[in-house]
Amino acid sequence: MRKLVLGIMATALAGCMFTGAAMADETESAGDLLPGGGSNIIYIITPSTSNPFFNTEQVIGSAKAEELGYEVKCFSHDDDAAKQLEYFEAAITDKAAAIICDNAGADASVEAVQKAYDAGIPTFLIDREINESGIAVSQIVADNAQGAAAIAEKWVEAMDYEGKYAELLGLESDTNCWVRSENYHAVIDEYDTLEMVAQQSANWDQTEAYEKTEAILQANPEITGIICGNDTMACGATQACIDAGRDDIKIIGLDGSDEAAAYIKDGKMVGTALQQIAAITEMAVEQADDYLNGTAPEEEKQLVDCIAITADNVDNLSAFVYTEGGAAETEAE
Repeated sequence: MRKLVLGIMATALAGCMFTGAAMADETESAGDLLPGGGSNIIYIITPSTSNPFFNTEQVIGSAKAEELGYEVKCFSHDDDAAKQLEYFEAAITDKAAAIICDNAGADASVEAVQKAYDAGIPTFLIDREINESGIAVSQIVADNAQGAAAIAEKWVEAMDYEGKYAELLGLESDTNCWVRSENYHAVIDEYDTLEMVAQQSANWDQTEAYEKTEAILQANPEITGIICGNDTMACGATQACIDAGRDDIKIIGLDGSDEAAAYIKDGKMVGTALQQIAAITEMAVEQADDYLNGTAPEEEKQLVDCIAITADNVDNLSAFVYTEGGAAETEAE
């Protein structure tokens, strides 16, 4: 019955840019597209923009959507699923054409995305997946497994394959937290000479990472390395080590932020893995526009490779964008 109603709606709206429908699952062909709310508004909902990574999502997403002719409304849910739900409900009330979202939890976000789906508004997820298929049009994420393993290999080399270390985990309800940790360890645990002596969550937060690192250093002064689930925590950990006179500690993160790049250039961090979030966000907005014009993406779940960033190539990185033949090479020419 629902498919029949959606079919009638699609026929009535033929020729309108908001004619469309979501795939029931990844393998189903795009036959019944969600129509969108009928307005020209795209909602962009992310975690706090105090984190430059999430700020980039809103800046890049807004620019691309406006370039394509949409009005944009941006909100931050601060990793609060209840607040996120309120913004999804606002988007429904606003008759939004589509929603771009970096969600507030793999399980906790399912309700919000389902509500949008039921209201006929397509959702395009970036950076973080949800534990449900068929209700978001696309889930475009960095290949966290590949990226974590790639930068872990650089860290193991910097550690000279031995020593004691600590780990700062991200938000434990976030799928990315465990994907990154597991793939760090897939590389590191190959070496019996590397021993983890502390593991704590700093919830993706820089201040919390600074404080946790201070406590870890006091309890475990013998550590020579710290692996961090993201750059925000890595930068907090790095500054704590510098302030403690321990800038010998080998630290990695994952994101590709400018702040992390600055520490890498100064020799205070080993490296990071760039999640190409600028490219991912543009992909989501472009896919939303294509979808609203009648073309669904071929697959719901899409992976974008990360790039391991170290002192060797950090000059190619700026504002979460990696350019081959970056500033240093251009100047050399």
